[in-house]
Amino acid sequence: MKFLIKLKEYIKDRFSSIDNENLTRSFLKSLPFWLAAFISGGVAVLYANLFSLAEKGTRLIYEWYSWSFFIITPLCFVLAWWLADKYSPFARGSGIPQVTAAINLTNSRSSKRVNSLLSIRVILVKVLSSLVMVFGGGVIGREGPTIQISASIFKKVNDFLPDWYPKISKRNMIVTGAAAGLAAAFNTPLGGIVFAIEELTKTHFNLFKSALLTGVIIAGLTALSFLGPYLYLGYPNLKGITVGIIIMIIPLALITGAAGSGMGKAILYLFKRKQALKTKSKKLLFLILSGLVIAALAIFLDERMFGSGKEIMITSLFTDNKELPWYMPILRLFGPVISFSTGASGGIFAPTLSAGASIGAVCANWFKMTSVETNLMILCGMTGCLTGVTRSPFTSSIIVLEMTDSHNVIFYIMLTAVLANLIASSVSKKSFYDYLKDHYIDEIIKSEEDTNGQSDEGAKAHKEL
Repeated sequence: MKFLIKLKEYIKDRFSSIDNENLTRSFLKSLPFWLAAFISGGVAVLYANLFSLAEKGTRLIYEWYSWSFFIITPLCFVLAWWLADKYSPFARGSGIPQVTAAINLTNSRSSKRVNSLLSIRVILVKVLSSLVMVFGGGVIGREGPTIQISASIFKKVNDFLPDWYPKISKRNMIVTGAAAGLAAAFNTPLGGIVFAIEELTKTHFNLFKSALLTGVIIAGLTALSFLGPYLYLGYPNLKGITVGIIIMIIPLALITGAAGSGMGKAILYLFKRKQALKTKSKKLLFLILSGLVIAALAIFLDERMFGSGKEIMITSLFTDNKELPWYMPILRLFGPVISFSTGASGGIFAPTLSAGASIGAVCANWFKMTSVETNLMILCGMTGCLTGVTRSPFTSSIIVLEMTDSHNVIFYIMLTAVLANLIASSVSKKSFYDYLKDHYIDEIIKSEEDTNGQSDEGAKAHKEL
């Protein structure tokens, strides 16, 4: 606090000669966004490295003794669920629905609602639970969790501001934090901005455009300073694509859009069935069986069942080994359904992208397409599947374009997103994230009502005594 007071006095003295109170106020209002963005970028890099180490550990143990995962996977599934269930229930799952719920609740009178969704506790549990989950072979990603982590950091910085500090919208801080998290996770600054506008809020862009842009830029630059210039995936060869390939792109878009939306519905169905289990013994049995199923599929069919699936995307796009078995799309769609429904922490962005990539690769192999055409099919498959889950076609398009620097095929990517969104809307009216957002809001309100009810009963009993 003393630092902020001295900083305020210094700024006033520095700009007193030009008598520019507006400039001073603008600087003070921008400073929390810059600080939070810098912290978020650093935390995103640390989390990414830990997540990568956990996946490498999984592969190393698998090479030594694959059968051990009949013990490791169920054990990790139970531990990851227990961490979230005991210490921070709203740290489970992806994190994006929690952020959108928090944005919706920022106008409510109770700050405890937002604190339940975004906090330091959520960050710690999110990281630990997801690392345990992916180490055990869970089919999860880190991108969604990074968004909730970053939004929590921005919200916490806002909470620490003293009373005399210029008022900053908590809603704008959370939105900017989420966008900065996505930008740092994927190294996709435009994707972060479009994600904030399309997925997170309907607030007019002019109300927070400066804060959003600077937050995304600083978080991205912080990540780049640690990791160096990189693309999330790389530069696939897309030279010589002819317009005729659109004949294959259109059905692929419809297939992947339906697959993504269907996967979301399956997750929600299984998630609700697990929530309906009353006793802990039944929940533990569900978790153990889920772990055994994932382990069995990896051991008996394909070890690429494990993890986020990023290696599948890289191998398919940047090597000559583009052939995938026909069952790989089924595994990559089935894996997130099982893993996500456990109630542990973990994202769905990367698994969804890998599922779409495998669908695109398998379809290209069936029709004996060239290496370059296969690359485009993989990118379009990723876009279509992600759109089916998120129901955000522009965000999905921009993310895929930026993570591969494939702007020369932007027409095919965006066409895929639009068609996938149309077919996904026919499968389910609301997106996967919208259903979960409503679920978390209802859960918070119900917990408040239960607490208030207990307090009222306690007060009544005390009065009778």
